[in-house]
Amino acid sequence: MNSLVGKIDALLPQTQCTRCGFPGCLPYAQALADGTTAINRCPPGGAQTIAELARLLQRPPLPLDPDCGVEQPALVAVIDETRCIGCAKCLPPCPVDAIIGASRQMHSVLSAACTGCELCVAPCPVDCIKMLPRASLPGPRHRTAPGPEVNRRRYEARNERIRRSSAERAALLASRKAAAP
Repeated sequence: MNSLVGKIDALLPQTQCTRCGFPGCLPYAQALADGTTAINRCPPGGAQTIAELARLLQRPPLPLDPDCGVEQPALVAVIDETRCIGCAKCLPPCPVDAIIGASRQMHSVLSAACTGCELCVAPCPVDCIKMLPRASLPGPRHRTAPGPEVNRRRYEARNERIRRSSAERAALLASRKAAAP
């Protein structure tokens, strides 16, 4: 990885929320390194990240682009267990596998792993997922948002799991096709 891209990526919160208009933090970092996007497109990082990016890239700091969202306290997804129908539509968009459950089973959020990206909310057909401020959760363990390094590792592990699953599926389909008369 280009060292500038790596330095930029290290400053980003790794929520993989896509609010910046890019499919994740690394593509946003690449665009910043290429000089093709503004430094003010990361709501989870907010003013602090913008200031750090401005310093690193020797650009003037800018206010957060309101088209990307607003800076707010750390959020966490919470599933109302009484309303969850187990449709599993919230599972694929979670970039860090913070939601556990299976089809036709109630789902639950691992609050210690949730980045607060909000990507699980829109696909829920029964609106049983709410984003709450982490500070409102009981117990200190749930109030602390995972750090960028943890988020990055979980995101990379999820992508590796998906890649491996796709490769296994392709191999199975190829073997079935080869065995067909």
